[in-house]
Amino acid sequence: MIIAWVLSLLTLLSMLVMQLERLAALEVISVNTYAEAQKEFIAAEKALLECEQHLSNIAVLENAACHIQSVGKNLWLISSKSKPSLEILLFLDEKTNSATRVNWRQNFE
Repeated sequence: MIIAWVLSLLTLLSMLVMQLERLAALEVISVNTYAEAQKEFIAAEKALLECEQHLSNIAVLENAACHIQSVGKNLWLISSKSKPSLEILLFLDEKTNSATRVNWRQNFE
């Protein structure tokens, strides 16, 4: 009777160790996924910032990492080509050539 009790206790402990290993593996995957997503988000924001800075002289941008389109009345919509897709709406002052962000959003597909 004691042997059966000890074996069941050992079985429970081994199951606990297996569950802890699975939990640790999931946590590592979660942290790596979060770090990778953050890097991609920062890269998309940098691409938008570069396009924003050169908006007054679009010809400077060769192989731009973003789509630029006019939406009228000195408003420009810039969206990143990479994932995650970010979009900003800019007001471009023609006198000072300064761009002001009106809106920012993440474009979900």
